[in-house]
Amino acid sequence: MPKRILVVEDEENIRHTLRYNLIKEGFLVSEARTGPEALAEARRVRPDLILLDLMLPELNGSEVCRILRQEMTTPILMLTAKGAEVDKVIGLQIGADDYVTKPFSLRELLARITALLRRVDLASREVKRGKEVEVVGNFRMDRGARTVHVDGEEVRLAPKEFDLLSFLLAHAGKVQSREFLIQQVWGSNFYGDRKTVDVHVRWLREKFERFEALSFRITTVFGVGYRLDRLDQPAIAAEA
Repeated sequence: MPKRILVVEDEENIRHTLRYNLIKEGFLVSEARTGPEALAEARRVRPDLILLDLMLPELNGSEVCRILRQEMTTPILMLTAKGAEVDKVIGLQIGADDYVTKPFSLRELLARITALLRRVDLASREVKRGKEVEVVGNFRMDRGARTVHVDGEEVRLAPKEFDLLSFLLAHAGKVQSREFLIQQVWGSNFYGDRKTVDVHVRWLREKFERFEALSFRITTVFGVGYRLDRLDQPAIAAEA
């Protein structure tokens, strides 16, 4: 069944170009020009992926992303004319899964879209094959519902934060290199650098630091990467 992509872009020429090329690649396409239109259309069609311009009239892309992330886990790829690192970090922090800076090549954009959709499909199949609900002491992860609770309190995670924590938990006690985490969580077509892992680990630690008796910790293995330690289990050697 064809995947549906919601294109949110106020510049008509760019929007039409994206629509034409996405349809050509076999996607179904919905469109929105403003922030409020984007929210309404996303809620109506429940797309498989959202292309979201950062600079929108009436309600900017950052605010749209923040609102949508509270309502759905649909992957969001942000389009921005800004090159400043702070804009990229903010986009990722509020829930975007990836970003492309204008001007961008259609080939790169299509590769990123394909990679995001592939990761969602793989994650969905992994949930069906693996353990859907995992409990470690006072920590509970529901991979099907994509929720995390500590002592009964929900901890809201951005999509990539959840995916990273889920992968580390599934391989608890094993050291994972940054490069391997990039490949497994972000995908082979990810164009960012390994610092992306460090940023997401920092955000995870910040979100869990208020819990005094957390039943796991994410340990930095200097020169290698990271390891999630269940406090009731010993760590084991890293894979070659």
